Amino acid sequence: MMRERHMKATHFTAVVAALACAASLSVQAAGDPVAGRNKNSMCAGCHGIPGWKTAYPATYKVPKLGGQHAEYLMAALKQYKTGERNHPSMVGIATSLTDQDMEDLAAYYASSYSGPSK
Repeated sequence: MMRERHMKATHFTAVVAALACAASLSVQAAGDPVAGRNKNSMCAGCHGIPGWKTAYPATYKVPKLGGQHAEYLMAALKQYKTGERNHPSMVGIATSLTDQDMEDLAAYYASSYSGPSK
């Protein structure tokens, strides 16, 4: 009885570990960070300058993207594309991106860290 319970627990642990690995692979496989690096020229003009501020439509500090979670970046880009977020420059950029472009950019920025914003 004790051995059977131990085997069930071991099997359960192995299944959970396999599912966790599969889930992490699918998240990583969604976007190509190398392709994202090649697509980031329209992002780097604002997000690639430490401490950059913009005055359109209001003055605010441009957020740093390097090291941000890919899921957050994808959600933000989709919200700009659908109009849920309304920064004019970002809406214009996001509407020009395909889902694959967004996934690649999110993978690139999630895999890069440019240090703290100044």
